Amino acid sequence: MMAANGKKIWMDGHLVNFADAHVHVLSHTLHYGVGLFEGIRAYPTAEGGAAVFRLPEHVQRLITSAKFYHMPIPYSQSEIEEAILQTQAANDVVPSYIRPLVYRGEPALGVKNLQGKVSLAIAAIPAKKYLGEGSESGVRAKISPFRKPHSDAIPSFAKSAGNYINSYLAGADAMKEGYDEAILLDQNGYLAEGTGENIFLVRNGTVYTPGLEADILVGITRDSVIRIATDLGFPVVQKLLSVNELLSADEAFFTGTYAEIAPIKVVGSYSIGAGTPGPITRKILTMFRRALAGEEPKYKSWLTPVPALARPTVRARN
Repeated sequence: MMAANGKKIWMDGHLVNFADAHVHVLSHTLHYGVGLFEGIRAYPTAEGGAAVFRLPEHVQRLITSAKFYHMPIPYSQSEIEEAILQTQAANDVVPSYIRPLVYRGEPALGVKNLQGKVSLAIAAIPAKKYLGEGSESGVRAKISPFRKPHSDAIPSFAKSAGNYINSYLAGADAMKEGYDEAILLDQNGYLAEGTGENIFLVRNGTVYTPGLEADILVGITRDSVIRIATDLGFPVVQKLLSVNELLSADEAFFTGTYAEIAPIKVVGSYSIGAGTPGPITRKILTMFRRALAGEEPKYKSWLTPVPALARPTVRARN
């Protein structure tokens, strides 16, 4: 769970007080879920200060998501990146969770409305462990009765607000039954992802993860883990994965910006491997932590240092 508090929120070129960040109750996004967002993290680094993890990749995905939904963002990629750094600096909290949100923010009812003003807001709030403070020791998951929608219905490559209704239903069901997280299957019964994470398995020294054909969100932490695992010498295979392959895996773990890397110890009534984080998971997690702290030269490009707060200069284009 995240703490919803902070000092400032960036809204269309201005840093406003946290309590003054308002949108209209009749905004299009509130009624129809047509909004795009990113989850981004900033961490303290070994050299001092803070850095944002894989900032350009997150912003590029936000822009791509907006194209799917015909919501042109009135800022360039570099302007959005600058605004995120300004917001992080203004809130001065690490580790933090940074949430850019693209929305139609003026009264604009009507499902097919393409004319309402497209706005951008950015928040940076204190980050906690998304799957609980003990998640690095292993989480309990269940297979959800709710399937992941096919990309022909809702594009999975876009990180849209409406997509997460599906995640909400799956997650609420899992929590009410005492689990930490849900695992969604695709429309054909293959593994897709968690409610806010990608999923990985380990079998006989090889790391597996569902491919894009499973209608997954193309996770940025997923990409980071694939690169780390490969660099550590572990083969990585992207393919359709069955529930049987999950239940018989030696190890399994979730990956996500907020969840980071969370080993899976139980799925339903089945223990995964020994029911504790496995050796390959632990090696990947250790290297991932070093990358976040800027301690591995080969991954330093993943970190964008947060400068001292400067006067905001990003303004919407007319």
